[in-house]
Parts: sequence; structure tokens; C-alpha cells
Amino acid sequence: MKLNYIYELLLFVVLILLQVTVFNQISVFGLATPFLYIYFLLKLPVGRNVFYVIIMGFLMGFIIDIFLNTPGVNAAATTLIAAFRQPILHLFYDKKEAGNFIPGIHANYGPFIRFSFLAVAIHQTALHGLEAFTLFNPHILLLRWLASITLTLVIIFALDSFTYKKLASDE
Repeated sequence: MKLNYIYELLLFVVLILLQVTVFNQISVFGLATPFLYIYFLLKLPVGRNVFYVIIMGFLMGFIIDIFLNTPGVNAAATTLIAAFRQPILHLFYDKKEAGNFIPGIHANYGPFIRFSFLAVAIHQTALHGLEAFTLFNPHILLLRWLASITLTLVIIFALDSFTYKKLASDE
């Protein structure tokens, strides 16, 4: 049990460091930026306490906001995802899959892909909506939204597939 929390803390720190040092420097055609840090919220066990998830989501977004000098944008977007994580999970996974079940490509890739897509889409909608705070150029906003969702999902699925293969080869 304690090992799970240590793993989560390590994942929390590594994803924040990767986001701040590497992924925020990536900008594909000035439109798409990958937001890998939400992978942390996707990989928490299904049975994890809702308040724990919301607090961790807020802390992650707040720390990202401090490093990126974006006042509350990432904190709001990650808190939103953390708050809606349980209902989104129950849309795609059976309620009997609780406790320490961790969503991932290894378990059943269909529900994980749909869950990830919806969570990332909500996150990106909140993030880009708060960041732009206008609908002056809706076509640019839509293009940035779609490009960031696509890039984020590709990296999340690649990371999840890689970590599963790595964990499977270690056993």
C-alpha cells in the first residue's frame, strides 16, 4: 500500500519536471503543445479517494502554474479533470473494477482510449478557453485545441504502452 503512494509521488514529480523542462518547450507549428502531466490523473487507481485526487490535481496544476507563470490556468484545468474523473471512469469501466485497478492500455485498451480522450478533451477545453478567454479567432482556437489533444494523446498512449512493456519484461 505504501509502495503505491511512493510510486504515485515519484510519478507526480517526474511528470512535473518533464512538463516544465521538456514538453513546454515543444510547440508544433506554434499550435500544439503536449500536456503530459495529466497522465498522472489518468493512472491513479480507480478506487482512490476523490478528495485525494482533487487535491493532487490542484497541486499538480498549481506547481505547473508557478513554473510557467500562468496564474491558475493549469490548476483550474487539472482540478476540473480531477473532479470529473470518477464519473468519466464509470462511463467506460464497470463499477466492479474498483480498488487498486489502474486504468491503462494493458487492461483493456478500448475503455482506456475513450477515457483518456474525454479527459484530455475536457482538460484542453478548459485550458485553452481560460488561456485565450476570447472567441475572437475561433478557427485558431479550435486548431490549437485539436492539435494539442492529438499530440497529448499520442504521447500518453506511447508512454503507457512503453511503461507496460517495461514492467512486463521486468516480471
